[in-house]
Amino acid sequence: MKKIQISQTLKNIIVIVVIAVVFFFVGKVWPSGEEPTAITSDLLSQQIQGISELASVEYNYTNMGKYENQATFYGWKVPFTTKSFILSYDGQIKAGIDMSLVEVNVHGQNIDITIPQAKILSHEIDQESIEVFDETKNIFNQISITDYNQFAIDQKKSMESKAQEKGLLEEAQNKAKETIQTFVESMYSSSDDYKIEIKVAES
Repeated sequence: MKKIQISQTLKNIIVIVVIAVVFFFVGKVWPSGEEPTAITSDLLSQQIQGISELASVEYNYTNMGKYENQATFYGWKVPFTTKSFILSYDGQIKAGIDMSLVEVNVHGQNIDITIPQAKILSHEIDQESIEVFDETKNIFNQISITDYNQFAIDQKKSMESKAQEKGLLEEAQNKAKETIQTFVESMYSSSDDYKIEIKVAES
């Protein structure tokens, strides 16, 4: 009785395998009939614009800076009016390209893509990470919210310059090109038949 059950199970497995193989070869001979999506300049341009987040580069940092100011009177610094504070904080600079400026031109089997030069897209300071050290309390020249705002502006400019010196924009430019190249190749299975060229617009 057990032998009969084993034989029947084996037969069922063989039948399933044969059916699967038949369907596989039928699919090869008679494809689904669906035409591949045609690559057009407008369609590809719209799709590329949706990957802006993937094509950007983040630069995270921790910094400490000092603010100092002294009251003046007709160009002369007034004694005992110096105010200062030292802050430490975390920040994030995001660099990339403006995807709305990407130009796509599909002609024949060629896909020509022109991207703008990379730039800083955003720069945020984590407010919860801010720590204040050595804050003076001067009744003649008190620290105000304007001082903190100006400090933040100056610090952002300084950190952006440092990030650019370290090659942030070059990294963002290369990341954008690689991401777009990979995206186009993965979106269209027929893209192997196309020649994709990506270049950076002149400033």
